Amino acid sequence: MAVRPHLRPEPGSIPTDPGVYRFRDEHGRVIYVGKAKNLRARLSSYFQDFAGLHPRTQSMVSTATDLDWTVVGTEVEALQLEYSWIKEYDPRFNVKYRDDKSYPYLAITLDEEFPRVQVMRGARRKGVRYFGPYSHAWAIRDTVDLMLRVFPVRTCSAGVFKRARSSGRPCLLGYIDRCAAPCVGRVSPQEHRVLAEDFAAFMAGDTGRFIRALEGDMRAAAAEQEYERAARIRDDIDALRTALEKQAVVLGDDTDCDVIAFAEDPLEAAVQVFYVRGGRIRGQRGWVVDKVEDVGTGGLVEQFLAQTYGELKPGAADPSSAGTAGAIPREVLVSAAPADHAAVTAWLSARRGAAVDVRVPRRGDKRSLLETVAKNAEQALARHKTQRAGDLTTRSKALAEVAEALGLDAAPLRIECYDISNLQGEHVVASMVVFEDGMARKSEYRRFSIRGSGSGGAEQNDVAAMHEVITRRFTRYLEQSQRSGELDALGRGTVEPAEEAAPAKFAYPPNLVVVDGGRPQVLAAERALRELGIDDVAVCGLAKRLEEVWLPDDEDPVILPRAGEGLYLLQRVRDEAHRFAIAYHRAKRAKALTGSALDEVPGLGPTRRNALIKHFGSVKRLAAATVAEIAEVPGIGRRTAEVIHASVGENGDTGGTGTTTSTQPADEGGRENGG
Repeated sequence: MAVRPHLRPEPGSIPTDPGVYRFRDEHGRVIYVGKAKNLRARLSSYFQDFAGLHPRTQSMVSTATDLDWTVVGTEVEALQLEYSWIKEYDPRFNVKYRDDKSYPYLAITLDEEFPRVQVMRGARRKGVRYFGPYSHAWAIRDTVDLMLRVFPVRTCSAGVFKRARSSGRPCLLGYIDRCAAPCVGRVSPQEHRVLAEDFAAFMAGDTGRFIRALEGDMRAAAAEQEYERAARIRDDIDALRTALEKQAVVLGDDTDCDVIAFAEDPLEAAVQVFYVRGGRIRGQRGWVVDKVEDVGTGGLVEQFLAQTYGELKPGAADPSSAGTAGAIPREVLVSAAPADHAAVTAWLSARRGAAVDVRVPRRGDKRSLLETVAKNAEQALARHKTQRAGDLTTRSKALAEVAEALGLDAAPLRIECYDISNLQGEHVVASMVVFEDGMARKSEYRRFSIRGSGSGGAEQNDVAAMHEVITRRFTRYLEQSQRSGELDALGRGTVEPAEEAAPAKFAYPPNLVVVDGGRPQVLAAERALRELGIDDVAVCGLAKRLEEVWLPDDEDPVILPRAGEGLYLLQRVRDEAHRFAIAYHRAKRAKALTGSALDEVPGLGPTRRNALIKHFGSVKRLAAATVAEIAEVPGIGRRTAEVIHASVGENGDTGGTGTTTSTQPADEGGRENGG
């Protein structure tokens, strides 16, 4: 392995200004983004002593075929541009902080008419207040159980709330006074919202006024000799104090800060963050990262701050976000100063809209807390290395077994799998899932709506659909490769590459195409590739019945060991493609059943569409109804009924099976492609 000679810039051609640089692979994909105070000094280091580079840096440089850079005015601009490009291109060799687990949050859905307290994971939703993250969901439930004595906010799901509302009877929590029961009108929407806002205020650190108010009520009840009520209030106070005890007091009452510590070895690093709000630890979170370069702790800190706080919206110091882990605090305490301390501080202050102090504490309580966070980071790295060792070995073994069984020259680092889903030839769809290095890459999943199905049997339709989807996918690959200039190197194109093209959806070819099916489907995929002149992509099929692996040139299947890692990897890829195809097929079929023809009726919203389908049972029955019958549906007037009758009668469809184009992303990162 060695650096490519043509990649080395001409001496003196690199400026000495601050800037951001990008390495690209043979397909034009950005594989690494970096920034530098002095571009010439930084880029020259990649080519002077190749043997002395970090092993992964060697791999990155030897993979790259192109290098470009952009000069900026200041180091802050370089930091901003580097973050933007990393987010846009998702380079494979850049440091990527991955959660070492999925952390739960305590969430209050203030965006709803009747706010709900619940455990939430995943992406944040606008209008919802989040507290945490917590290490375990049970910790959230324990806290909520204690606080519902004082703040009886709704915790039920939408279905339970709707049933209670229609029946006029609250759930069990309503009977035992752990819910204010807004579903049956015990409190008004305004009163219930005040309860939810008080719950959020208490969680955000405004605890004293609630406890003082309850103590005053307790004394007043005792003075009036209402001892039972006074005892209940006393128990409520104890519950709130117990909830507070679960959040350890570590610093002064007015201290808001994030405490960040790293533990690292030459190849990996772990980072732990404690979120301190109002002097109490409100949450904890951890990440692990693969090192790409021989970067010091200061460089890791800088990259972490950019990626973590870059995800937050500017102005995160807004009072509405105080007390949550989703806000940039006044202080950021770190185990090592960021590599470019002044630029990072200026950038964070600009995003927060107020001053941010990034520093390493040297003594006192803050130093003690940082040491505790550092111990957590060391333990997290040790746990991760124990789990990762077996995981990396297993994935490498699986890829090696697949390569050996299929006769490939190298391990298939990028695998694409395709599956067809339909119901008696209706709503035919296909899925494409992508695995890189043995792991799912869900951001590159794609889904296809098949344009038409043949008149033959189910197997013939599947074969035709497989040929169509492979043709469409690789036609797009060839088009985008030609536009990017890749075909020039092969002598098959003359188009100049675009200067700044966004990452294309189908620009990267797989090493292996796996189809869900037997030899007919494999031959269809092979024929599609051959018709397009593509001969460097391997094809195989995995049949469900006996888990046989079919190759296009062999009459008999390849039998992989049942307990082998290679077969297990192919099964996971095939099952993921099947799941993704089924999900799209069901969504498409459900859309047809709920009235796609009604989507085109002007002025007809979701509520009235659902009322029509509920009344008639299907679009077909609605199409056969008269104007008078349609007007009988609650909320549908005579004029609207006439418009519906004209639209449905004219379209005469109940969803169809033609090509669809969706502006909504598919589940878990996939996208629909009508190309």
